[in-house]
Amino acid sequence: MNKATKVKFVVDTLEKLYPKTPIPLHHKDPYTLLIAVLLSAQSTDARVNTITPLLFAKADNPYDMIKLSVDEIREIIKPVGLSPMKSKGIYGLSHILIDKHNGKVPQSFEYLEELPAVGHKTASVVMSQAFGVPAFPVDTHIHRLMYRWNLTNGKNVVQTEKDAKRLFDKKLWNKLHLQIIYYGREYSPARGWNLEKDIITKTIGRKSVIDAYYKK
Repeated sequence: MNKATKVKFVVDTLEKLYPKTPIPLHHKDPYTLLIAVLLSAQSTDARVNTITPLLFAKADNPYDMIKLSVDEIREIIKPVGLSPMKSKGIYGLSHILIDKHNGKVPQSFEYLEELPAVGHKTASVVMSQAFGVPAFPVDTHIHRLMYRWNLTNGKNVVQTEKDAKRLFDKKLWNKLHLQIIYYGREYSPARGWNLEKDIITKTIGRKSVIDAYYKK
């Protein structure tokens, strides 16, 4: 099976399994999505979704957020982990949005990545899901699956993103990255992985990965 056929198999399979792809993080606008994505770093969407209602009840916009202290924000978000860094980031970026962007989340990778605690992946999620700009955010699920599917060398997330953008049609990126995340969680997790249920990896997967699975 050549690479083009593999890519088509991935796209067709994911479309059958996940024709609709709701954004896993609860939010109501670009600002609340930005905060939710920031909070999701090294945490789970489910955990973030239990915390954001508490935070957004007090502050769901940058003007109200800066009325809270960093310590107050940290106390609320502590269960998601990395709260010292995340609370400073939320407070700091809220000030910058007010001072430089009229309180609005900028529709620009450059400006987003200038914000405290906002990296390329967070910016990519906001650009794709809040503004509809084609992007391919790579999280641990996508990085793992792209390697298992032998569509990238697994060297780092930067290379994985480059390979994903090269292989998949640009018009599919915003939906496809969510489909891969859903698939990774349901059929191809890092732990408790059952290759027999993982139809994509079993069909097109890297030989060394499949061989290692059966040798366990």
